[in-house]
Amino acid sequence: MPHLIDVLRELTVGSRIAEDEADELAAYFVETDQFRRILAGEIDLIFGPKGSGKSAIYASILSRTDELFDRGITIKSGEIPRGTPAFNDIVADPPTSEIEFVALWKFYVLSLINEVLEDFDVETAEARKVRDVLAASGLAPAAGGLRGLVRRVRDYVQRLVNAEAVEGGLVFDPSTGGPVGVTGKIVLGEPPAALRHEGVVTVDDLLEMANQALAESGVSLWLLFDRLDVAFADTPELEANALRSLFRVYLDLLQYDAIRLKIFLRTDIWDAINEKGFREASHLTRDATLSWSEGSLLNLVVRRLLNNPLLVEFTAADATEVMEDASGQREWFDSLVPYQIDSGRNPKTFEWILGRVSDGNGVVAPREVIHVLDQARQSQLASLERGEPEPDESFVFTRGAFREALPEVSRVRVEQTLYAEYPDLKARIEALREEKTNQNLESLTDLWAVPRDEAILIAERLADVGFFSKRGEKSDPEYWVPFLYRPALSMIQGTAE
Repeated sequence: MPHLIDVLRELTVGSRIAEDEADELAAYFVETDQFRRILAGEIDLIFGPKGSGKSAIYASILSRTDELFDRGITIKSGEIPRGTPAFNDIVADPPTSEIEFVALWKFYVLSLINEVLEDFDVETAEARKVRDVLAASGLAPAAGGLRGLVRRVRDYVQRLVNAEAVEGGLVFDPSTGGPVGVTGKIVLGEPPAALRHEGVVTVDDLLEMANQALAESGVSLWLLFDRLDVAFADTPELEANALRSLFRVYLDLLQYDAIRLKIFLRTDIWDAINEKGFREASHLTRDATLSWSEGSLLNLVVRRLLNNPLLVEFTAADATEVMEDASGQREWFDSLVPYQIDSGRNPKTFEWILGRVSDGNGVVAPREVIHVLDQARQSQLASLERGEPEPDESFVFTRGAFREALPEVSRVRVEQTLYAEYPDLKARIEALREEKTNQNLESLTDLWAVPRDEAILIAERLADVGFFSKRGEKSDPEYWVPFLYRPALSMIQGTAE
């Protein structure tokens, strides 16, 4: 049997960030019912809080390219999975209206479809027409990858929109049949019949042709869009315009049976779009919001831990037998940890972990659960390397290892999620440093030095993003800070006077 110190040195629960473990993800990815519905093609729009597993699902879909291809489905990414996002460059020179943004998305999607048609050597009349018109317009595949394609599409659409704005209508060059100032014969609105005969087509015409070419070739195309929150992170208004436009294009494309956009987006960003008004939201029905039950989180943890041969040997476990049912998973996990972290009428260890990483809305993200386990591993290993006693009863972790894990988990959550995603709230949160964990409107009014009405708005916003849990009477609410955020802010258990 291996020594515990060697087990801990080799032990890994994986990365908190799905993009950092794409190659290993298949070994312990949890196939929830939501994931199976996505894979079956029933869901196109995947919403979830940061750390809820959107990127893990995205990576898992990409890893199943062969399986999906056998079903006649081709996968193509519309964003760069890691590094600088493809749409990053348009932040400096963005579209000036939603009409222009809709056009940008349509031309971009059309260009991606054209690349697929070329990859599959599709030679139908429709495929050749799409290829020829895009090539003549400078939008055929070229060097520069997705970022280069975004730049070419943006430049074309800007010239096209400017040309269509001339004197309230579209001006055509009689020698080319194309709009003035634009090389090519693709327009947005319906051109005069005479110019139809000259080969001028709309972008919607070409999308219909592309769909027909895919269908005739027996190919269904899924275009995946993730990391859009990263691309537009520093410009909320631009982000809202970009995403509203993308969802409008998504709805336009639902009429085509061979083209599907799959969009992964943070829940809070989607909520912000709706708050500002998005009439078409009621038509978005092929969606799912990621959620994790206690059982699915336990399954996720056990799968990751069982992916460590030395740990399996140390516990004399049969990995297949452990995974056969939920009770076996729970029994094996409980064999690794003390019965409780805090004695008395307190939860068992797994529930204690979930309670410590739950936000004010009761949401537990897999990312934080993984982080707690990884930090506990580091703490336990450091303890053994200092020559301290091993855990009692053949456990892998002590109570102290879990307690020592929390401050770092809390710090990362506050700095890399709260402050990174909501910088406008940082000063309000920092004002609560070393204060009591249970606040009321009077105490918050004093802390923030604002009128009561403004304090209500700020507190409600903090509750919306999960920093506060709102409790008590509606007329006299209290705002409770979850355990997740307390260590990073050195907060004191108790109620403010």
